[in-house]
Amino acid sequence: MHSMQWNRRRWLAASSAAVSTVFLPNNSVHATAKEDDPFRGWPIGAQSYSLRNFDFAQTVRHLQGLGLHFVELYSKHLPVTATTKDIASVRSVLKRAEIQLSAHGVNGFSKNHEANRKIFEFAKRAGLKNITANPQLDSFDSLDKLVAEYNIRICIHNHGPGAIYDSIQSVVDAVKDHHALIGACVDTGHFIRSKEDPVQAVHDLGKRVFALHIKDEAKQEKRSHNVVIGTGHLDVVGLFKALKKIDFPADGSISLEYEANPQNPIDDMRQCLTVATEAIGKVGSFRS
Repeated sequence: MHSMQWNRRRWLAASSAAVSTVFLPNNSVHATAKEDDPFRGWPIGAQSYSLRNFDFAQTVRHLQGLGLHFVELYSKHLPVTATTKDIASVRSVLKRAEIQLSAHGVNGFSKNHEANRKIFEFAKRAGLKNITANPQLDSFDSLDKLVAEYNIRICIHNHGPGAIYDSIQSVVDAVKDHHALIGACVDTGHFIRSKEDPVQAVHDLGKRVFALHIKDEAKQEKRSHNVVIGTGHLDVVGLFKALKKIDFPADGSISLEYEANPQNPIDDMRQCLTVATEAIGKVGSFRS
């Protein structure tokens, strides 16, 4: 996933449209009613970059249609420059749609402590526990202070071959000896493109895994494309078993991210969620 600038006027228009739209309760899935929850308590959501061709109102409707109650928003759907009023409007829409904001990103961080603080202030106003991040190597002194001050996690997102974080070891080295709230957002697709095993990444990072972008790839190469999870190189059952073993946090973020077919990703996303549901059926409830 890539961060993206968004024209504030256009965003405000889309946000206002969403606020004025009546979202019906999603009767297909209720996160609080485990007997009706196909994900059996697992906090399964989506990264809204999957729906980047849609405005905020349309994105929320698609999430409802997919039976999801969690979302990680990216900058088009909620910019870090959003005002307190803007954020309150977004949270109101999500609440009516019975969707929790589980994370935001991917956000960049540098050694500029005050610039970093602005992102944490945004996260605090948005009620976030997790910030998915692509921090520069010189940012960690600042981040150690900020995660402690705000009690908000930084989840380092691996971006595939050639990126700062392109291997399991690069993320392990990055979080080593830093504050316990500095951990990982395991992007399974990017690890596959780096010829790394994302299931092993979960095991190796253990308690530092706070978030995931779940995707699968056609090839274990730099140039590839997303496919329905489980049809490429991702061991979906093994992934959920690993998450269960490390006792993945209940307030962490597990987001399906489907970057292919941006004009109409819904059918493929639905197939991915079916595969996830089947894998969960084999692994068991989130807390059991």
